[in-house]
Amino acid sequence: MRIEHIAIWVTDLEAMRTFYEMYFNAVAGDKYHNPTKEFTSYFLSFTDGARLEIMHKPSIQVAKNNAIHTGFIHFAISVGSKEQVNILTEKLREDGFTIAGEPRTTGDGYYESVVLDPEGNQIEITI
Repeated sequence: MRIEHIAIWVTDLEAMRTFYEMYFNAVAGDKYHNPTKEFTSYFLSFTDGARLEIMHKPSIQVAKNNAIHTGFIHFAISVGSKEQVNILTEKLREDGFTIAGEPRTTGDGYYESVVLDPEGNQIEITI
């Protein structure tokens, strides 16, 4: 078995699509729109086959991002090397994104940094 995709609600569908395409080489499928339900979405595909579904519906309430709570908290994207973790982290910092965790080796042996996407979702950038 494998996780086929993860989905997140977003407030700005196009900005989020652009972010994941620009920094994580995601490829967006066709935009889906259901006018009856006022629902739009994209499936973003990554090179290893994993997908992220970003969804928008005007009636969905904006959550207050608090890093400490139960439920979904982050997802990790592997970039292949320590050097790439460092390079991407610095690029995101230069472009004004919040670096929530500096590049480091964690207690369980991962080399990672943590960045917030445009809507505050945590992404671990790993080897």
